[in-house]
Amino acid sequence: MPKRQISGTVIKISGEKTVSIVVERKVIHPRYHKTVKRFKKYLVHDEKGEVNLGDTISAIECRPLSKTKSFRLLKVLSKVKKGELD
Repeated sequence: MPKRQISGTVIKISGEKTVSIVVERKVIHPRYHKTVKRFKKYLVHDEKGEVNLGDTISAIECRPLSKTKSFRLLKVLSKVKKGELD
């Protein structure tokens, strides 16, 4: 079975080697037929601590590392510049 890949924005540094990301997807509302946004948060394992708040990252599914953490960092897609997050 192929491993899932997700990409999202870092919203919280949740410990030494853990970051919290939010993944946004757009779906069509069943009744109103408008595009609406849906959000889901995931915990991602960051072994080297190379991610900062606001970065866009890609993560891949792995074995469960804790009760809620089942993804590890694959690559950093874009870094946020210093002072840009304000």
